[in-house]
Amino acid sequence: MAKTDRVILTCTICLSRNYTTSRNKKTQTERLELNKFCKNCNEHTVHKETK
Repeated sequence: MAKTDRVILTCTICLSRNYTTSRNKKTQTERLELNKFCKNCNEHTVHKETK
């Protein structure tokens, strides 16, 4: 059984922490990058996983 960890997604433009999600760190070794809507920027931007 694989363990999923919670990760925080941060906007690359304004650096606000907007979203949390989960991922399996054993199967996905790279950091997560998603295109999400940022409330502060008021547009869709790339959100990256933080430490």
